[in-house]
Amino acid sequence: MSVDKVPMTVEGHAELEKELQHRKSVERPRIIQAIAEARAHGDLSENAEYHAAKEAQGLNEARVSDLEDKLSRADVIDVTKLSGERVVFGATVELVDEDTEEEVVYKIVGEYEADVKLGKISVTSPIARALIGKTIGDVAEVRTPGGTRSYEILSIAFKS
Repeated sequence: MSVDKVPMTVEGHAELEKELQHRKSVERPRIIQAIAEARAHGDLSENAEYHAAKEAQGLNEARVSDLEDKLSRADVIDVTKLSGERVVFGATVELVDEDTEEEVVYKIVGEYEADVKLGKISVTSPIARALIGKTIGDVAEVRTPGGTRSYEILSIAFKS
C-alpha cells in the first residue's frame, strides 16, 4: 500500500468517516448476529445462510480496511479557506463548452470523493488536469475519446 498523502476536502473526509463508523457500529454487529443465527441451524457445510453471512463479513471487513487506509492517507483541505484567481484543488469552476455553448459546473475534489453526477471531478481526471492553473477567461483543451473539447472558464469559486 502506498503511503502517499491524498488530497481530500473536509466534506469528503467526513463522508468516509461516516461510512467507516456505520460499517463498524451497525454492519459489523448485524453480520456477527447473522453468523450466530446461521450457526444455530446446525451443519455448517450445507448452510447457505452461514456462508452468505461469512462472505458479507469478509466484504465488510475489506471495506473497513480500505476506508481506514484512505482516511490515514488523507490530506484534508478546507476549501472555504482557499482563495485566488487560479483553478486549484477544491475550486468550483463554471465552464462553457465552446462547441455546444453548454454550461457546466465542476468542483475539483480528491479521487475518493469524485462523483460526476454531483458535479465533483477528481483532481487526477483529464478535465481537472487541464483546468489546474487557469484563470477566468482562459480556455482549457481537454482530450476525450470523442476528440478534443474546449472549455472557457466563466468563474472560479471556493465554497463547501
